[in-house]
Amino acid sequence: MKFIAYVDGASSGNPGNSGLGVVLQDEDGNIIEKRSEYLGKGTNNRAEYLALMKAVELAVQHGANELEVRSDSQLVVRQMTGLYKIKNKEIQKIVMRLWDVIREKGIKFKIIHIPRSLNKIADNLAKKGATLAAK
Repeated sequence: MKFIAYVDGASSGNPGNSGLGVVLQDEDGNIIEKRSEYLGKGTNNRAEYLALMKAVELAVQHGANELEVRSDSQLVVRQMTGLYKIKNKEIQKIVMRLWDVIREKGIKFKIIHIPRSLNKIADNLAKKGATLAAK
């Protein structure tokens, strides 16, 4: 089964309270799940990668064998496609874990960059996640 995930991370301050947002859809565009989570104190880049990891986890839970991730973070997309190196050690660990899950589950994985205007739901969920600490 193929899924499409829209992902975003947010941080109020950099670092600051951060959150993730994920919208998981089937290939017909039906929303399967929306997720907003507080991630604690961290950077926006960390939040972006944890959103990506959460998208993979959710896709696995729903039986995915194919996942296309759409992100408005050019940095994440370029790092995940090998155009840019990942220098941050924490991000490297997240990415290694991410690739391990993708390989272990046999998921055909693709990540593409989209304009921020096409990622509003995930963006709002990520911002909501960053504010959950106060509650």
